[in-house]
Amino acid sequence: MVGSVASVVSAAGRPSLRAAEAEKKMRVAVIGHTGRGDYGHGIDKVWLRVPQAEIVAVADPDDAGRSKALKRLHIAKSGGFSNYQKMLNVVKPDIVAIGPRHVDQHRDMAVAAAESGALGIYIEKPFCRDLAEADAVVQACEKSGTRLAIAHRNRYHPVLPVIKALLKDGAIGRFLEIRVRGKEDQRGGALDLWVLGSHLLNLADYFAGPAVACSAVLMQDGRLAKKEDVLEGAEGIGLLAGNEAHARFETERGVQVFFDSVKGAGSREAGFGLQLIGNTGVIDIRADKEPLAHIRKGNPFEPESAARPWVAITSAGIGKKEPITDIRAQVAGHLAPAEDLLAAIREKRAPLCSAKDGQVLVEMIMAVFESHRLAGQRVALPLKNRAQNPLADLT
Repeated sequence: MVGSVASVVSAAGRPSLRAAEAEKKMRVAVIGHTGRGDYGHGIDKVWLRVPQAEIVAVADPDDAGRSKALKRLHIAKSGGFSNYQKMLNVVKPDIVAIGPRHVDQHRDMAVAAAESGALGIYIEKPFCRDLAEADAVVQACEKSGTRLAIAHRNRYHPVLPVIKALLKDGAIGRFLEIRVRGKEDQRGGALDLWVLGSHLLNLADYFAGPAVACSAVLMQDGRLAKKEDVLEGAEGIGLLAGNEAHARFETERGVQVFFDSVKGAGSREAGFGLQLIGNTGVIDIRADKEPLAHIRKGNPFEPESAARPWVAITSAGIGKKEPITDIRAQVAGHLAPAEDLLAAIREKRAPLCSAKDGQVLVEMIMAVFESHRLAGQRVALPLKNRAQNPLADLT
């Protein structure tokens, strides 16, 4: 292996976890729930690949699921628990991996982990289903000093700082806007906004800075979504409405962020990404693909007869060979996020995708719902109503 995410991070000035074999291993406890979100997208197994961690316990109320997890994670039978609160009280782990995809469990699990004295939490996305829950988790982590990292895997990709530097250096001229589209499959609209759009809005926030206002509408089969269209989303995600979502965010830096998702409008080739648009070029980012990003020079609003090629951006720069040979496995397999969380604990800093970043995402999504409730009116952030999902009051 020529390089790794860990080695690149170390070269940037942060200590490499792999070079710190002498340090005490972090004790990891895994929370899963077979049949109700299971163990997420590998939130549990990643810790088997982290030299500075060891999995010591797993909690799952499903007997068969727990038995399989014990074998899969190489844990002794005594390390299996049917109740995660009991596990936390007995084991007192350093790290808690919260795997279930069902979002309605995240708040209670994360607060319990923080209150148990855990140094770190790694949690499946989406973060929480409303602002009250997100606020509670942030407050619990601040009180206990717990570092919480969210599994928005692409946020830990080492090419992101390269792109940010290119923006600062004027690689695409004046940075005007970000265009975001979800996967736009059968989940198009509000569900796409939550499940996949949260990944992309997290990146938009990284590049454009905090959103200060939102204007949005939700559509159902070409008309404005109404009260009768509101339903409980899958996997405990909370109230949803509309198979189309169209939102515009104003940001602190003056860069406009647009999010759109229309059910059935996407494709495997073009879906799930965002474009950073300037007056002399465009940077395209396709989530979960490698290379993650490409740049095309030229004014995107001015047609030209000459071809404008897309050139890959790697962690080494524009048009350069990627030095990290297993970069996709490191990012998609959660190893980069796990290592960043351990480094954040050591360095007493926030993880790259922290609880507060998750709070920002929940607020952006709730702002879309609040603006739609107000017939597309501009709503300022932070939102005043933090008690419930705005769609509960849709007329």
